[in-house]
Amino acid sequence: MPPDSRAGAGLPIIEEVRIMIDGVVIKSLRVIPDDRGYLMEVLRDDDEIFAGFGQVYVTSCYPGIVKAWHAHQRQVDNICCLQGVAKLGLFDGREDSPTGGQTQSIILGHLNPVLVQIPPLVWHGFTPVSSETILMLNIPTQHYVYDDPDELRREPFDPDIPFQWHTRGG
Repeated sequence: MPPDSRAGAGLPIIEEVRIMIDGVVIKSLRVIPDDRGYLMEVLRDDDEIFAGFGQVYVTSCYPGIVKAWHAHQRQVDNICCLQGVAKLGLFDGREDSPTGGQTQSIILGHLNPVLVQIPPLVWHGFTPVSSETILMLNIPTQHYVYDDPDELRREPFDPDIPFQWHTRGG
């Protein structure tokens, strides 16, 4: 579909929303179904938020598991849930940020098809919110350097990060 027809359909091509964590951007993804299946564009090199390309990878996470916390010093992550429903956790650990010390939770997947762009030094991770394994797509701006990774890590339940991975109550 040509770019001008997407805009003419009355649906936003990109929706940038200023959210709790400074520098995090959410891009609404348009799912285009037909009788054969569907197509969903995730990130294009002409998107306003495109910040470069390093590699593309998919990672899975089993129910009951939390894959967290990690951050990067230089790399920007562009994360999307391809299968299942995920809870993405964010923690702004930047001392000079106006949202330093704040956390944010975003539900993403087929119920909320979005791409979340995460700037450097914002800690993040994810967990399934149902009994289904999730598949997460990441399009980072830099490729992984095996002998010198741009990767900072913390434990998923680090008491210094005020984030609740699992919902209590009903």
